[in-house]
This record gives sequence, structure tokens and C-alpha cells, in this order.
Amino acid sequence: MSVEVEESKANVSAMRRAESVERSSALFRVVRDVRLLLVALWLGGAVFFSAAVAPIAFSVLRSRNVVYANEAAGTIVTRVLSIINTGGFIIALLLLASAFLFRKGATRRAFFVETISLALVAIATGVGQWIIAARMLALRAAMARPIDDVPVDDPLRVSFNSLHGFSVAALGVAIIAAAVALLVFVRKTK
Repeated sequence: MSVEVEESKANVSAMRRAESVERSSALFRVVRDVRLLLVALWLGGAVFFSAAVAPIAFSVLRSRNVVYANEAAGTIVTRVLSIINTGGFIIALLLLASAFLFRKGATRRAFFVETISLALVAIATGVGQWIIAARMLALRAAMARPIDDVPVDDPLRVSFNSLHGFSVAALGVAIIAAAVALLVFVRKTK
């Protein structure tokens, strides 16, 4: 009888451990899927912004002969880019922090590529938002008039245009890094 009771307790204990492992595994899959979803959503938003929102804002306002079209389009693009950059920074930091949860199931190389890619997203979006965009806003304020009225050879406008190039490059680096991270995530889920 005591042998049966011991076996019964052992079976109950084994079943509880199995249920716990199953719950942990399910939670692990949910977190993995949320990570994948976050990087995919940000990447899609960043690409859509770069390929559609920014060029269309300038094109439509200019084609309608809107007074100060560049100023208006620039304001729209700046506000949307702020959301893209801040979101990318926060998402990259969250994904970086959670990468260590998934280190066990990844090769060393995949873990390294993932963490470097996510770090690049965080750095590029952070620099894009809090250094480049901040300087561009300061230059626009220093111009003291709509950018459409500032001559192309004005030193403030030249500096602004140069920073714009760096802003585009920073977002481009973030997009490429996020695409690499997404590919690593997808390969790890197979």
C-alpha cells in the first residue's frame, strides 16, 4: 500500500512538473512571438514612412501650390519621424533586454548578430531623434522664418540640408539593422 501511495505521489509530482514546463513553454512562445511582432511592426512603419509618408507629404503639398509647402511638409514629417524614432528606440531596448531570455536556443553567432542589430537600431534611432532631429529643429528656429524663404546657400539652410542627409542615413541604418534582426528571429523560430 505504501508503495502505491509513493508511486501515486511521484506521478502527481511528475504531472505537476510537466504542466509547469508546458506553461513555461507556452509563455516562452508568446514572448518570442511578441518580440517578432514588435520588430516587424516597427520595420514596416519605418519603411512605410520612408517610402510613402515623407515623399508624399512633400509632393502633394508642392503640387497643390500650398504656401510654405516645404515648411508644412517638414513639420508633418518631423512629427511622424519622432514617433518612428522614439518607438524604434524603445522597442530595440526591450528586444535587447529580452534577447538574453532566448540565448539558450540560439547559436553564438545568431545571438551576436541579433544583439548587434538591435543595438544598432537603438543607437541609430536615438541619435536620429535626440541629436540630429534636435539640431534640425534648432536650425529651423534659428532661421526665424519658414524654410521656403531661406536661400539655399544660407549657412543655416546648408547645415539643415546636411543634417537631413544624416537623418536619412540614420533611419536607413536602423531599417537595415531591424531587417537583419527580423531575419534572425524568423530563423530561430523554425
